[in-house]
Amino acid sequence: MTPYHRATALASSVAGAVIVALDGTVLTVAQPTLQRDLDASAAQVQWTSTGYLVAVAALLVFAGRLGDRYGHRPLFAAGMLGFGAASAGIAVAPGIGWVIGLRVAQGVCGALLQPATLGMVRTAFPPDRLALPIAVRTGAIGLAAAAGPLVGGALVTGLGWRSVFYVNVLPAALFGVLALATRGPERAGLSPAAEPEEPGVRAATSMGRLEGSPAGPGHSAVPLDVPGALLLAVALGCAVQTPAALPEPGWAGPLAAVVACTAFVRHERRTPSPLLPPDVIGSAAVGSALAVLVAASSALFGALFVGTYLLQGTLGLDPFHSALLSLPLAVLMVLAAPVCPPLLRRVGARRTTVGAMGLLALGILVLARASGALALGVGFALLGAGFGTVMVAATQVVVRESPVERAGVAGGLQQTAMNVGPALGVAAAATMRGLDRGDALPLVVLAGVAVTGAVLGRALPKRSGTVITGRPEPRDRTRVPARR
Repeated sequence: MTPYHRATALASSVAGAVIVALDGTVLTVAQPTLQRDLDASAAQVQWTSTGYLVAVAALLVFAGRLGDRYGHRPLFAAGMLGFGAASAGIAVAPGIGWVIGLRVAQGVCGALLQPATLGMVRTAFPPDRLALPIAVRTGAIGLAAAAGPLVGGALVTGLGWRSVFYVNVLPAALFGVLALATRGPERAGLSPAAEPEEPGVRAATSMGRLEGSPAGPGHSAVPLDVPGALLLAVALGCAVQTPAALPEPGWAGPLAAVVACTAFVRHERRTPSPLLPPDVIGSAAVGSALAVLVAASSALFGALFVGTYLLQGTLGLDPFHSALLSLPLAVLMVLAAPVCPPLLRRVGARRTTVGAMGLLALGILVLARASGALALGVGFALLGAGFGTVMVAATQVVVRESPVERAGVAGGLQQTAMNVGPALGVAAAATMRGLDRGDALPLVVLAGVAVTGAVLGRALPKRSGTVITGRPEPRDRTRVPARR
């Protein structure tokens, strides 16, 4: 793998993650104006977010499986180009129905590109160098989260709500075309200049995939497990939609999710080619890291939900001053990302993750007791430092400990955890606030969720060099001279 291919893979991964992060934050700012201009109801505006989330959550894992089979770059290119096209369509949409439909299409495209952003990094970098690119990606997401409300507010104020969707079009088209134009190896440790010549392994295709390998065309005989994908899509879609639909009478989403999940588990045990391969989902390290990500994102986003009411309701601050007080969260998240890789090398994933989850829990408890600007700033800073570190450490474990030919599935699982966690956290926080016990109770419970994540993190490997899967990585053949 040449430095150029590694650089383009990292740049594409960062661009895809940033575009998705920016899209969500700027849409939140634009929704009130969108509702007025299109004469939409509150429920219809809510579906501009819910429809997207349901589509993404339902398809992430299957999209990762498609990337493992056909290559991550083609899936990334299709997702980016589709995401940009849907954004352009929303910008000229004549009514709220068009906006909702195109947001669902955006969710489908987002599901294609998000697992690929991690899959490309996994195949481009050797296992011992994954922490740094993941840290760069996490830091960029933090910057996008901090810049999104400011960019969105400026655009909506000056140019109207439609302008926020034009922001995605040019970068999505640029990186989508770049991914299509780039020709390079799809598997770590291989380069076009040094193709392996062992029996049964043929030359790479135009996109660099190896025929005869699990990621290449020779793997086409293995089924994609479409029934499993449909069952998982129903389960995850209902799980993500349930928090938004709880006020609706007769909503059977939880029951549908449980039934679909039960049927999915039974199907996966019987099928010869499961959607979730045992060498990924059966890894103690991967399972623990995914559980930590769910716990961390649940605790953080639930705390942010409560924090909004704490700042604007209890303390009576306006939205601008509330944003200023919460800014340390984004700043510390960005600063924590580059600190995490050396920390992982020194003390390992287990201690790093457990300590970071402790910081997250402490930050939530500080918010529960805070009444002044200094204490609030400290609480948000602890949230950012803890969550930014957990994101890098746990994501690195998921990507590293999964076999390279399953990088897409691993990326899909990581992204699924990061979509399901916030939905559960916000739903729990909203339910507890409805008990009229104030803001302290939900924050204390969410701190307990973070502590639970710290306990789950004890199953992570002690050192970043520990290999759980037992699968040797492909040897780097870039230095092997060609045979005469």
